Amino acid sequence: MTGRRDVDEELRTRLHEAAGAHEPDRARILARVERGMAGQDRSGHHRAARPPLLGWARVAGATAAVAGVLAVGGYAVASAVKDDAPRQRAVATSPTPTPSPEAATSRAPVSAVEDGPLWSDGSVDPHSNDFWAQSNITLKTGEPLTALTVELRVAQTGGVTSTGAWRSLPEEDFTFTVEERDGFLAYRWTLKQGRTVPAGEWMFAGQYDHDRGGRDAGGDRYSATATAGPGRLSVRGDFALS
Repeated sequence: MTGRRDVDEELRTRLHEAAGAHEPDRARILARVERGMAGQDRSGHHRAARPPLLGWARVAGATAAVAGVLAVGGYAVASAVKDDAPRQRAVATSPTPTPSPEAATSRAPVSAVEDGPLWSDGSVDPHSNDFWAQSNITLKTGEPLTALTVELRVAQTGGVTSTGAWRSLPEEDFTFTVEERDGFLAYRWTLKQGRTVPAGEWMFAGQYDHDRGGRDAGGDRYSATATAGPGRLSVRGDFALS
């Protein structure tokens, strides 16, 4: 029994010594790791895997740097957009002026051949020739007229001289005048007070000589004002060859 106990003791002693010989030398291990990393940096080879803490620290640092760059870039872009956006400016506008009665009258159209019950037409008589012409004004009224003034204006195109005038209504019912005025030969018929023009169709004509050749009646005009009941009527127009 004594011999076996001695063998067991010797075995335990050797096992203990072997276990002590395999304890890691931390200082030596760290020194070898540092030398290995330094050697890999110089040789350009891949480094050994680093402890997780170091890797996450580098990732976190890179993420923070990228976030910082993006934040600065976003601010710069926002500033640029804000500066480049067009500024809205208030524009002062003036109200549209209301035309005066005088201006409205001066812009009145040349032709307004109908007004209520009164209708009109102007034409150059087809019997006109190279030396002489007649301008006709036709009036139609659906109601009796208690006042009426008709005016014919023949533009002075050369040699225009009155040779007479007539109307289809009674001569004694009207006052008639003819005169040169403002470059026109003006004929005027005015209904006498207390007389009436019945409803119907009526004609007023002015006759005149002119220079030889076809005369242009484009500058000739006529107008008529009348009263029917309580209303005042007005018509006007130009001339065409009948």
